[in-house]
Amino acid sequence: MSLLDKIQACNAWNPEDFIPWMFAGRRIGSLRRDSLEALGRWSSVFERREDALHWVKAPASFTARSALLAEVTDDLIEQGVIPYRHGEPYPVTPGARHEAICVLDRASAPFFGIRAFGQHLNGYVRTERGVEMWIGRRSLDRRVYPGRLDHLVAGGLPHGVELAENLRKECREEAGMEPALADQARAVSLVTYCRASERGLKPDLIYCYDLELPPDFEPRCTDGEVESFQRLAVDEVLRLVRDTNDFKLNCNLVIIDFLARQGYLAPDDPDYLAILGGLRAPLP
Repeated sequence: MSLLDKIQACNAWNPEDFIPWMFAGRRIGSLRRDSLEALGRWSSVFERREDALHWVKAPASFTARSALLAEVTDDLIEQGVIPYRHGEPYPVTPGARHEAICVLDRASAPFFGIRAFGQHLNGYVRTERGVEMWIGRRSLDRRVYPGRLDHLVAGGLPHGVELAENLRKECREEAGMEPALADQARAVSLVTYCRASERGLKPDLIYCYDLELPPDFEPRCTDGEVESFQRLAVDEVLRLVRDTNDFKLNCNLVIIDFLARQGYLAPDDPDYLAILGGLRAPLP
């Protein structure tokens, strides 16, 4: 295995398997072709033409469009197409978060192939032995990637919540971190990837943060999502990312980005350009 393998694993999808979801001439999502029949009763709302699915009778307001998609989501849950309602509203947007035309429940985001936004924080400590990173292990009852390694802090970014506010919340819930310390995190990068999953397509964007922590900091999970924490040397983190599948898949990208920025990847590595380019994959 290699670092490039991990990047490619996050970008495994065949565009031919998906059809664009269009609103007012702009692409807002991508639906798997073999999932379109689940929208059969909504054929007067979503019309297929010119090999795209057009939202032809969208309500005029943000609120009404969101309410309609909530009805569609309920129908998909009843059909067993979507397993549950998550309870977090995600923006449906052709581009950036502020361009959202409505919201959609987080659990149905892959079905509609909308862009999902998140935040990941690299928490690290400088020691006499070198840089060490705080790594969490996900609880065994998590729906996604139970028991896998994760960032000190990572989470989705719901609609209508400012980035700084959401990061403080995630830092508090996942690591027991006070707001004053969380506010010292630096926004440093953005990674993007697009991956096909069992539930649809995930064209995701992750805002990346670095936070140098005091040596005596001890993370404490308060929401039950993390089973335990450990502080590992950067070289060991690199080995785990490169040689194992221990990390939640998208965490690999954020850590590789951190390693590149901190100089742990050599520019003469034959995969160097492919690695850096792959961290910002184009999204549909």
